[in-house]
Amino acid sequence: MTPAFDKVRQLLKQLPGMGHRSAERIALHLLVERPAKLAPVLEALQAAAEAVRRCDRCGSLAEDARCEVCANPKREPHALCVVEQVPDLMAIERSAAYRGTYHVLHGRLSPINGVGPADLNLATLERRLRDEPITEVVLALGNDIEGEATCHYIREAIQAIRPSIKVSRIGFGLPSGSGLTFADPATLRSALEGRRDVGG
Repeated sequence: MTPAFDKVRQLLKQLPGMGHRSAERIALHLLVERPAKLAPVLEALQAAAEAVRRCDRCGSLAEDARCEVCANPKREPHALCVVEQVPDLMAIERSAAYRGTYHVLHGRLSPINGVGPADLNLATLERRLRDEPITEVVLALGNDIEGEATCHYIREAIQAIRPSIKVSRIGFGLPSGSGLTFADPATLRSALEGRRDVGG
């Protein structure tokens, strides 16, 4: 293999979920087997890099100040679903079981990895809890120690800001230690419908 090819392969390998063989297969496909596909991919990546940003309100993907969900007046303004990452939001949207709004934390509390409250999208969440007509917060975070710690922190923040807000936690149908991204729509629908109150 050439040094240029190897550099592309190594860079692809750094992407989430991309192993050595997958990175090599994609690099070969774009550079050798189907080089005509490379230019449109590069053009789309460049355009997205310039256009895509975080929604000012929820932290999801947007090309304007607000994402599609936040800009949709038909979404239920009283329900707020808190997720760790954008793929979690996308997974819940595919389930078609939720019509409220979202808030993306872009991570979870992990003291062992040096991730504290200031590293997450929590300041905006606290502002929304004060300013928006939210009556329920659904905590749709991973079912593991760090997810539980993050849920506890958010629950405490809600108690301090607006104790009247109902806090629920999805979990039914999700195996312990798992995240949302790879759960199928039926499982996520069951998890949302079977959410349990964790207030107080």
